[in-house]
Amino acid sequence: MFAAVGKFQNASRTPYSRILVTGARGLLGSCLCDLLGPRAVPVGSRECDLLELDRLSAVIRGLSPDAVINCAAYTAVDLAEKDALRCSVINRDAVSVLAETTAALGIPLVQISTDYVFGGPPPTPERPWLETDPVSPAGVYARSKFEGELAAAANPQHTIVRTCGLYGLPPQSTSRNFVLTMLKLAQDRPTLKVVRDQVCSPTSATELAPAILHLLETNAHGIFHVVNEGGTSWYEFARAIFRCRGLTTAVEPISTAEYNAPAPRPSYSVLDIEKYRRTGGPPLSHWESAIQAFLQRVPA
Repeated sequence: MFAAVGKFQNASRTPYSRILVTGARGLLGSCLCDLLGPRAVPVGSRECDLLELDRLSAVIRGLSPDAVINCAAYTAVDLAEKDALRCSVINRDAVSVLAETTAALGIPLVQISTDYVFGGPPPTPERPWLETDPVSPAGVYARSKFEGELAAAANPQHTIVRTCGLYGLPPQSTSRNFVLTMLKLAQDRPTLKVVRDQVCSPTSATELAPAILHLLETNAHGIFHVVNEGGTSWYEFARAIFRCRGLTTAVEPISTAEYNAPAPRPSYSVLDIEKYRRTGGPPLSHWESAIQAFLQRVPA
């Protein structure tokens, strides 16, 4: 595994003036660009197609960034099982090019990763996963994201941020995440069936974005888990969403086997954030507080 970062307190900040954000039109990328304002160099697939590996390095160099945050990824977990090549090119090979290019330029690379790298049973006794715990990615998507972590580490100034269950208000109305999907389905269905035997740490993009920027600007390199505090099942998360929204939608628990998705999901992926906390970064609220705050901003 990667070496842990030592002391973080009172870390000096580096005022990067041109931060290139890939996947800038996505949920997290758009949050980061809003936060960065004029310092953001936003690029989407039109300007920077991660499938065009032979052009990728030249595109990055031409934009002259002094840091790169890679929010672009292949995230269609189930589709990846039949689209392994495309998934691996975006989540692994393109990251390798980004790492080599940023290393050659002498600038940092922030790579966004996932709780899916923990595909096995929880630690014994059960506790949140640490950055130093061995990984066990299961499925095409999970393996490609872990391979992306390994690729990113080719840049000595790498920061790998593992997060989980990301939600927020995407800039594109067609984009979906678990929270918005639940709210949409509740408009037409009095009862929803949601998996109860998968436990994770749902995370608000508006809290994740400033945490990522903090890690970048304090030169905190290595792997960091950055999620909202605590853990819950998707079933309990759905119930909390409807409760906060004042909806009467009933939620019935089902098992992962009953859900029968093509790709495997982690049964337990609650992440420990103590390492991030030691950096002195912006606090991350408990998942229940985070979803309450988010739903207050979602139009009825």
